[in-house]
Amino acid sequence: MLLPMILLSLIGSGDWPKFRGPNADAHVVGMTVPLEWSDTKNVEWKSDLPGLGWSSPVIVDGRIYLTTAVVKDPDMSLRTMAIDAADGKVIWDREVRSVPQIPSIHVKNSHASPTPIVHEGAVFVHFGNYGMARLKAADGTIEWTCFDIDYNPVHGSGGTPVLCRGKLVVSCDGSKDPFVIGVDANTGKIAWQTPRSTVGSPSHSFGTSTVAEVDGKSQVLSPGPGMFAAYDPDTGAELWKILTPGWSIVPQPAVGFGMVFYNHDYDHPEVLAVKLGGKGDVTDKSIVWRMKPGAPSTPSPLLVGEELYTVSDRGVATCVNAKTGERYWTGRLGGNYSSSPVYVNDRILFMDEDGTATWIKRGTEFEVLGQNTVPGRTFATPAFSKGAMYLRTDTALYKIAEK
Repeated sequence: MLLPMILLSLIGSGDWPKFRGPNADAHVVGMTVPLEWSDTKNVEWKSDLPGLGWSSPVIVDGRIYLTTAVVKDPDMSLRTMAIDAADGKVIWDREVRSVPQIPSIHVKNSHASPTPIVHEGAVFVHFGNYGMARLKAADGTIEWTCFDIDYNPVHGSGGTPVLCRGKLVVSCDGSKDPFVIGVDANTGKIAWQTPRSTVGSPSHSFGTSTVAEVDGKSQVLSPGPGMFAAYDPDTGAELWKILTPGWSIVPQPAVGFGMVFYNHDYDHPEVLAVKLGGKGDVTDKSIVWRMKPGAPSTPSPLLVGEELYTVSDRGVATCVNAKTGERYWTGRLGGNYSSSPVYVNDRILFMDEDGTATWIKRGTEFEVLGQNTVPGRTFATPAFSKGAMYLRTDTALYKIAEK
């Protein structure tokens, strides 16, 4: 079933400067977006991309930024690109680092999975243990590189940094001795490095942190193997933690109602709702509710009002009451999922790994509104700006807009 050609309308419009949008909540605000598309319908342009990367596109001031890894056996070039949002043409394409021997990764991963951050004329990119860089958004000039992030990832790197109080904070949960690190955004120097105080087994994960205001101060909330912890972005000090078994954590947490919602295991995923704040180990007093059936291993949870939406890796979508954990509905979408869902004006967009997007009506009853498909693999989360959706596949970038 395809949807009628109508448009979604919200008030205002803006850029999409980081993973899951300006507030990292995957809410599309202030633009009109087509509800129906294919590889030809409502495609303003399609641009072939070199190499492979699962970093999501970000858009600021009419330019799209993304990373990719171009393999020329036995070497690999880790690159950052700027693309004109008007016509899909490459503005600049810059190598950040050349790797002499291609490392092994999981079949679902890429060598360029973390999403860039654009802030005040700078583009920050991260390639896991192969380093981080700051480039000028205008022309791609490299302003600094940090190649001192030393750990051994398993299956490649995945977590995207968050920018908080002048620090780029990212989890480095490798094969042993996992830690969280803060890199100075102005200099590229490592400001602090904090070992995980509790280490799960196995010890590797790929999570993206989120930022929350707790008692008037910023905290970086970081899921990891065997634990979930809040860190002081200035010093890296661990502020409080929840002890939860699990490994290979991927989703970015959602925050609302004085709680954080996150996944704590890959093999046996479960979503927890945890009260923010406290000191030290708060495991016994801060867990509000748990959800096991239908919990995701990879896609991030989506909070819309009092509803929390998730989709499991095998295509089971769920909506629960975020305050209580009461389950409203569970529905099978079909397909496999890595991309995170997006909220677009009373509709939820779920993108599977094979190019099929499903629209679900927002609300406490399960209702499929339509589906759209493009060819190729789709692991990256779509980005939105000024009336268009930017959809990355394994070979191309699409601009979906009304035609």
